[in-house]
Amino acid sequence: MKSQMPVLLALVALLTGTADAISQQSQSLGTPESFASIADEARRSVALFSELGKVLTHPRCVNCHPAGDRPRQGEEGRPHQPPVARGADGHGLPAMRCSSCHQQANFDPARVPGHPEWHLAPREMAWEGKTLAEICAQIKDPARNGGRSLQELVHHIGDDTLVGWAWAPGFGRQPAPGTQKQAGALVEAWVKSGAACPN
Repeated sequence: MKSQMPVLLALVALLTGTADAISQQSQSLGTPESFASIADEARRSVALFSELGKVLTHPRCVNCHPAGDRPRQGEEGRPHQPPVARGADGHGLPAMRCSSCHQQANFDPARVPGHPEWHLAPREMAWEGKTLAEICAQIKDPARNGGRSLQELVHHIGDDTLVGWAWAPGFGRQPAPGTQKQAGALVEAWVKSGAACPN
């Protein structure tokens, strides 16, 4: 058995590497340049937003943009345990604030995600259960996107550190596709191409 150990370890490493490569491949995002061949600007804009939709509809985003007042968790979007509620400011109820458990950074030994500003997206920014077309219309509307202009939306998705948590979610969680920088580039290209929405 001892002589077989190096072979077994090599096989595990190979399989793990292959699984990681497949996971990374399925989690990739196209670049704005990969849509340059679409001559019609409106069609290119829709294609850019559809690519960004891989991020917006991923559990890392949807779990914090729930349809109700309770966050979701996990890849399957199950209701948060322990049961918590949004509260008036999105940071939880007075007796159970988000920061009671969610500290400054991820605490991987207990599998508790963290960030200094951990909270739910405002109620008007909920998009759980919506189509990509509905999310697009919502994300363009300052009354339903946190009061942001399209240019501020580029910064929010591309640079905001709480949004950036989606790409560094800690042990046992699948990150959002691509990188935050790639998502920001897609949003910027979408805005520059007219911010068209899918049908």
